[in-house]
Amino acid sequence: MTKIMPQEIEVWYLIPSLRRELVKIFIKDYNLSQKKSAEILGITESAISQYLKSKRGGRILFSKKEKEQIKKSADKIIKKPETLIKNLNELCILFRKTKVICDLHKSQDKDIFKNCDVCFN
Repeated sequence: MTKIMPQEIEVWYLIPSLRRELVKIFIKDYNLSQKKSAEILGITESAISQYLKSKRGGRILFSKKEKEQIKKSADKIIKKPETLIKNLNELCILFRKTKVICDLHKSQDKDIFKNCDVCFN
C-alpha cells in the first residue's frame, strides 16, 4: 500500500486552500480583479474562478485566527508581489506546525497512528 506523505497533503490540499483564501482577500479586501489576482499568484483566471467557487482548495477550512495570518501574508504580497513564494512558504511552515495537516493526513491515510508526531520532531 502506498503511504501518503505529509508533504503530499500540503501540495494537494494546503497550498490550494491557501490560494483560495488569498484570492478571496485580494478580491474582497483589495478590490483586485480576477485577472490581477491571477497575475500576482501566477495562475490562470480560470483557476481564480474555481477558487472563488471552492471547486479548488475547498478541503481545508481555516479558523478565524488562521485567516488572520493569511490576511497578513496577503498584505505583504499586495505590497511586494515578488514575495509571493516566500510568504506562501512561510504559511506552509506555520500550518505544518498545527494540526491542520495532521487531521487531513489521518483522514486520507487510515494507517497513520493516532498519536503520530512526525511533523513536530
